[in-house]
Amino acid sequence: MRDLHRPGRSPVYAPNAAIATSHPLATQAGIDVLKSGGTAVDAAVAACAVLCVVEPAMTGIGGDCFALIAPKGSGDIVALNGSGRAPAAAELGWYLERGIKEIGMTADPHAVTVPGAIAAWTVLLERFGKKGFAELLAPAIRFAEEGFPVASRVGADWIDDTPRLQQHAVSREFMLVNGKAPAIGTRHSNPRLGATFRRIAEKGRDGFYTGPVADDIVKELRSLGGLHTLEDFAKAEAEWVDPIKTTFRGHDVYECPPNGQGICALMIMNILSGYDIAGLSDVQRIHLLAEATKLAYAQRDRYVSDPRQVDVPVDWLLSEEHAKGLRAMIDPQRAGAFRPSDFPVHKDTIYLSCVDADGTAISFINSLFSGFGSAIMAPESGVMLQNRGRSFCLQEGHANAIAPNKRPMHTIIPGMVVKDGKAVAPFGVMGGQYQSTGHTGFLSNILDLGMDVQESMDAPRSFALGGKLQVENTFAPEIYAALEAKGHILEHMGKPLGGSQAVWIDRANGCLVAGSDPRKDGCALGY
Repeated sequence: MRDLHRPGRSPVYAPNAAIATSHPLATQAGIDVLKSGGTAVDAAVAACAVLCVVEPAMTGIGGDCFALIAPKGSGDIVALNGSGRAPAAAELGWYLERGIKEIGMTADPHAVTVPGAIAAWTVLLERFGKKGFAELLAPAIRFAEEGFPVASRVGADWIDDTPRLQQHAVSREFMLVNGKAPAIGTRHSNPRLGATFRRIAEKGRDGFYTGPVADDIVKELRSLGGLHTLEDFAKAEAEWVDPIKTTFRGHDVYECPPNGQGICALMIMNILSGYDIAGLSDVQRIHLLAEATKLAYAQRDRYVSDPRQVDVPVDWLLSEEHAKGLRAMIDPQRAGAFRPSDFPVHKDTIYLSCVDADGTAISFINSLFSGFGSAIMAPESGVMLQNRGRSFCLQEGHANAIAPNKRPMHTIIPGMVVKDGKAVAPFGVMGGQYQSTGHTGFLSNILDLGMDVQESMDAPRSFALGGKLQVENTFAPEIYAALEAKGHILEHMGKPLGGSQAVWIDRANGCLVAGSDPRKDGCALGY
């Protein structure tokens, strides 16, 4: 039981259905759909559409989407890959011949892959929805056209991303106020985006991938030197794929397969499965998670790519033999500095949770990658475009080298927990690169340390990245000193690491237990 004298949140307990998102307006939209008889998928689409308006730095219809679904709460998990592809003309040689050595983060058209979100929403609703776009997009249309109050975390992110928005004329005009981010608590609107949502509500996916919206996006990208064509957009589609899984503390944990980095989360879990985490000190747990992260992410960077164009050795990467080899590289007393040559080589790569009254669970993530994506906004449609193509490299022979119609390695990953053949929890952790580590930390807090979903989210976070150990400011001072004594170079973060949502299905007590990360503005609700 949490200490009620201290600030914090209780989990939401609900008897019928629940949804957790990173913004209260989105959660309200989702709960309204659930209460009116909609499915978890209907609620997820409605909530995400609102997030695309009210949390514009984090997500948008100019981005991508992945989802895991447990139909009626079964353990037969369904996975959807809604990530976009590079243009058909994106030959590696084209970039090399022009001396382009790196794909830029901001205002670079080569970072924009064809958005996959609307294609994903379409097939999700066709298979698992009861309601249509017209009803589900109505709240998002209202907020886009009439305006919405800028929330605290949203406003803070907007301020940080202002220099990027200033680098593109359209974004500067429509997403800033007198050159600055809109102030927290003030109303902001994007009527052009509202009109685009109306077109999608009327015409479905063709309202985005063909006609005026696609014309507008392609014209803007090509004016900046991009290789995109209307045909690239017309061919956009999401793909049903087979999920991958591992077993962690007696639970089956499912992730989407590559090109996503979910496999990296499973590798970290496999490494930690060899330790009695509950019996370790806080410092030792942080240290082991950091070392497992370094090892698994190095394998991710080497192998994870588009499996339709690259042979990704999934079975080997998830094997116990591989986990054992990585585990043996960890020094329990010292932080490692691993080189690429140290690793074994295989011879032959915004989040919301919802459970509806029928038990169907969805783990759903939709992203622009960096804050405001590429910071390129299409002028007539109001669509902010992702910069997911920045994950491509421009190096011959690399698994993630750019190529025509190729999907880049993706950081956004939904998760799903199953036990005894039944869904236990749709869960996810936002935060770009952090997500694989975040998935492991979240589940370990619950399954190893006995926390509830909200306690697990509230717990302090750390992340080994780029030779440093990023740490939040909520650890005890002696923790930092002990980590430094082990050789970790600490990076104290100005902002907290990521965000998360989850709905835990408590079958023994006949209720749902939902949590929403306090690092964001959102909340969980149920009925």
